[in-house]
Amino acid sequence: MADTTQQNSNLKQFLASIATIRGDLSNITAPPFVLADKSTTEFPRYWISHPDLFTSPAHQPTPELRLLAVLKWFLASLRGQQYAGRQPSEGVKKPLNAFLGELFLGACSSSDEAGVKSDDECHLVSEQVSHHPPVTACYLWNERHGVRAEGYTRQEITFNGNINIQQIGHAVMHIDGFGGEDYLIPLPDVKVKGILTFGPYPELVGTYSIVSSTGYVAEVDFTGKGFLGVGGKRNAVHAAIYKQGDSKLRRREALFTVQGTWSESFEVLDARGNVIDSYDVGTAKSAEFHAPPLERQDPWESRRAWGGVIEAIHGGDMRGVAGNKSQLESAQREMRKNPATTEEAWEAVFFRREKSHPVAEKLMAVSGQKLSPQSTCGVWRYNFEKAANLERPFRGTLTPYGRQ
Repeated sequence: MADTTQQNSNLKQFLASIATIRGDLSNITAPPFVLADKSTTEFPRYWISHPDLFTSPAHQPTPELRLLAVLKWFLASLRGQQYAGRQPSEGVKKPLNAFLGELFLGACSSSDEAGVKSDDECHLVSEQVSHHPPVTACYLWNERHGVRAEGYTRQEITFNGNINIQQIGHAVMHIDGFGGEDYLIPLPDVKVKGILTFGPYPELVGTYSIVSSTGYVAEVDFTGKGFLGVGGKRNAVHAAIYKQGDSKLRRREALFTVQGTWSESFEVLDARGNVIDSYDVGTAKSAEFHAPPLERQDPWESRRAWGGVIEAIHGGDMRGVAGNKSQLESAQREMRKNPATTEEAWEAVFFRREKSHPVAEKLMAVSGQKLSPQSTCGVWRYNFEKAANLERPFRGTLTPYGRQ
């Protein structure tokens, strides 16, 4: 009881302190007991936590059904992303602030009751390509089914009673088949509510478009509970798929609609209003994510680099959390003082910085969006040529703690 009382007191002090800060809070230091056991570089893994959904669009016969499959995959991934694999009843915790150059690599695959893996193994490379501002880039793929996705995001965080997380960036899914198709994937803004009552939970806010290069669009509207929890339903979502055209006709001409919540379950209805599919997010079993054992990981890989912090979090050792975290962060600050390892001189391992992305820009124009490379220190693309020849250790003798 004493520990809980002290933590509540510390949390109140923390909230009081950030309430006085104006501007971006992305790199603010949070009390150890509100930290998640994973870094922001790990969060793209939830896009492939259901490999069958990630690969499903490649096996649908028509462009509208392929977009519906993309929409279903997108909605099914949101709970994992927002709750970081926790149950909604457990609330949310702040992920560790990724350090510059941090990596997260691994794969997900489904298996049957006997434990036999299917052929839907999906791979992930995630890298922190910028620290000021914080930008995470990722590339996900399944070679056998010809599905791949890449994107990057900068999260800008402010506080006004709720924690407001604005995502700046974009993602594009590509299907090799059908002559090649592309889909613009939105990165929704988030409000973490319930902070002041010690019951934090995420709400996605706004209206977003999944735009297909085939001429179809899925409009996704996140509502959720109203002010002070009055009205609406937590994590509510409504989506409609239509052929590009007059926006005034979208609702009436919807080919499919989706309604429900992204954290519990949702239904898919056809143009006549008949339920043709449903998905229970809460009971759907996520595929196990496979990363190399810690002793085989590169020093820059997330779980190895943060190993002391993660172990202390799992053991409830808040002093250990603070000590290990401070050690890594201090080493990073010292590294930036070296001319060869300043942020300005830093080069990403798996990604390259570009000035434009013609495919993304064409899709974004449909929904009235534009690239914002000045806000994300460039347009980040997966570097296939370089990645094909990379081997651990990726940075030679340089580790997050300096030269060894």
